[in-house]
Amino acid sequence: MQSAAAAARALDNLRRLVRALRVSSHAIERRATVTGAQLFVLRELAAEPDISIRRLATRTLTDPSSVSVVVARLVERGLVARRRDPADGRRVVLSLTRRGRALLARAPEPVQVRLVAAIRALPADRLRPFDQVLAQLVRAIGAEQGAPPMFFNDEPRRRTTRGR
Repeated sequence: MQSAAAAARALDNLRRLVRALRVSSHAIERRATVTGAQLFVLRELAAEPDISIRRLATRTLTDPSSVSVVVARLVERGLVARRRDPADGRRVVLSLTRRGRALLARAPEPVQVRLVAAIRALPADRLRPFDQVLAQLVRAIGAEQGAPPMFFNDEPRRRTTRGR
């Protein structure tokens, strides 16, 4: 019975994490008109301008292909600029546009910023088993295929009007 109680507590904590991420993402979509993932990327670009996709992926603890999808949407919206690095023309760097900086100034902090900071702060002897347990859970539900996307990396929901 004790293991059932521990399992329930673990699931409750997982539900709390997912709920906090979802609520934060929805609040960001309403207030800032970008997704939580997009805002997270904007914050990281503000913290370290003129960086590559690979460096941005390192900062966000995300696969480069996943962060690239988010960046592409931000570039389309005029919030991020891509340009050749003047020091190395083979390298493409990313930076916030004026619109990106303005949006960031009025946007709330995404919960995933605190989540990433908390995970980074875990000592190695606690992070290793945490990672192993999460990996075991991912395998058990068959979710290990493909590069993991950023949290709630969906386009903001569009408001629709009825009868049009």
